Amino acid sequence: MLLGILLLMLGNGLQASLLGLRASQQGFGSSVTGVVMACFFAGFLLGSIWTPHAVYRVGYVRAFAALAASASISILVHAVFLTPLIWGIMRFVTGLCYSGIFVIAESWLNETVSNENRGQMIAFYMAVSFLGMGGGQLLLKAADPGKTDLFILASILISVSVVPSLLSASPVPLPHQSDGVGVGKLFRICPLGICGIFCAGVINGTLLGMGAVFAHNAGLSVAQLAAFMLALIAGAALMQYPIGKLSDIFDRRKVLTITIFIASITAVFMNVAMAWPDPWMLLAVGVFGGLCLSIHPLSIAFTNDYIASDEVLGASSDMVLVLGAGSVAGPLFIGQLMKWFGPPVFFWWQALVLFCLGLFAIWRILNVPSIPLEDQGEYIATPVQTSFVELDKEYDKSTEILFP
Repeated sequence: MLLGILLLMLGNGLQASLLGLRASQQGFGSSVTGVVMACFFAGFLLGSIWTPHAVYRVGYVRAFAALAASASISILVHAVFLTPLIWGIMRFVTGLCYSGIFVIAESWLNETVSNENRGQMIAFYMAVSFLGMGGGQLLLKAADPGKTDLFILASILISVSVVPSLLSASPVPLPHQSDGVGVGKLFRICPLGICGIFCAGVINGTLLGMGAVFAHNAGLSVAQLAAFMLALIAGAALMQYPIGKLSDIFDRRKVLTITIFIASITAVFMNVAMAWPDPWMLLAVGVFGGLCLSIHPLSIAFTNDYIASDEVLGASSDMVLVLGAGSVAGPLFIGQLMKWFGPPVFFWWQALVLFCLGLFAIWRILNVPSIPLEDQGEYIATPVQTSFVELDKEYDKSTEILFP
């Protein structure tokens, strides 16, 4: 199963950067490319809602195979029809399929482990996910992005990724449903957490959806672009865990606030760092990516601190909606801003979003008492692009969910 996830994330990492680069080469323009990339997150959002119902009707195996086949076909359609409309539709389909595949694969993985080794499974799953996404960036150099070879390679990786899962002897998990809590209620319970999740979605969508477009427009070569995207993901892989452990030891709200402000300050200096020699530039990109992509799991953990244990599963689906809305908004806004102001606005936009979120966090700290440290739940680091993973209540204080 983990081998299948590795192959799937290789294909995902490759096609995300490939499409951003190819869209720039085809002259789509930043604003149009932003809309195209936002379609992926819109599909991912719908898929996270639709897949449980589909699985309930036809079962895990059929749904898994159908989604993987559709995702494999959709990336090939990109290579045949080089038009923004077709690409937007196919990105939507791809997002929906990937979301569904993650829901099924991760539930299947969760079914194969016990409470005693669940934490180890999550650690391995995170490592494999980051390794796959990072490795996908390196595959950009395997062939000319202006030709169809890389599209075919991405399709092959997606197709092959389902083979280990379909041949697995692991028991198929039983689907079950949970009612949502409601975004409005979540916002009343924990405004900072919900705002943090939304802003994290904006940042994640900007970095992962438009990072390759920015790098190409900034004059980076294909090799440098691949290294740029790899550094973002590697930074997230290295920094999520230590930041998360700090949030377990100290007041999580203060750790979240400090992380937000440091990320905002780092974003201000990123345009200067982009002119540094490659090793130092990539180090700065890694630090920036690690800080930014840690805001999402910190916000989820902080929100879960305020939710009753019997509501966490339902609340998690609502948090997916909030994150998805932010992920759609990010590429749309930055695409238009880059059209008006050029590549440097890429980092200024993220600095502004983070600074506004940080101001709100300070206001909450000054006006609302913090939850006692002993009542905080345990932080669980989250891969930058996953779906649902249910955890047994005996593992943590409540059912936890990992998100895209």
